Amino acid sequence: MLIIPAIDILGGKVVRLSKGDFNQSTFYDFSPLELAVKYFSAGFEWIHIVDLLGSKEGKIGIQNLLGEIKASVNIKIEFGGGIRNETQIEELISLGVDRIVVGSLSITNKKLFENVVSKFSPEKFIAAIDVMNEKVFIKGWTEDSHVGLYQHIEYCSLLGMKTFLCTDISKDGTLKGPNNDMYKNIMTRFPKINVIASGGISSIEDIKKLNEHNLYAAVVGKAIYENKINLEELVKIGC
Repeated sequence: MLIIPAIDILGGKVVRLSKGDFNQSTFYDFSPLELAVKYFSAGFEWIHIVDLLGSKEGKIGIQNLLGEIKASVNIKIEFGGGIRNETQIEELISLGVDRIVVGSLSITNKKLFENVVSKFSPEKFIAAIDVMNEKVFIKGWTEDSHVGLYQHIEYCSLLGMKTFLCTDISKDGTLKGPNNDMYKNIMTRFPKINVIASGGISSIEDIKKLNEHNLYAAVVGKAIYENKINLEELVKIGC
């Protein structure tokens, strides 16, 4: 299983929210670039970058930072947050972003979503499925789309998408362990897709349990920031 360390950004700073709540934000002293360099130096192949304000407002605001990271370290980036139109996608590709994480667009504007997936190739995209009680939430986890988890995976799969970032919002940023039952159920129903687990990971033991479900990858953020997981040990599992 691939391990993808995360960099969540708010106001140009590294941050973690608890359960997606902007009123429960923890900021960290290191900069996004410093963290990216740290991940690269440790040996990771990918990093997961989220523009939290962009996700909420539908407007990407960290293009300069993405360019700076790409110019500084030879690491692959999957990026999400605020992607609402084709121009933004073209800009991200020009900045060197390797995979684009799309959430709200896949529900709020299906016609555009289907067009860009077809134009740029399904392999270029990751479907972000942020879940609360098996319902997909959008716009930075602030709005219930009333679309079911499995319904949305089915829809995206029909477009040729294979990679899904599935996050249990109630677990995210809590360091209380991931929703293993959710991932087990997803893989039982859709054994051929690539699932990236996200939310709640607090230890190497959590990652080992996730690995039992034949997942493609796991995103780890807060556990790294707060030294709950040793980077060297994490790299040995999968980078």
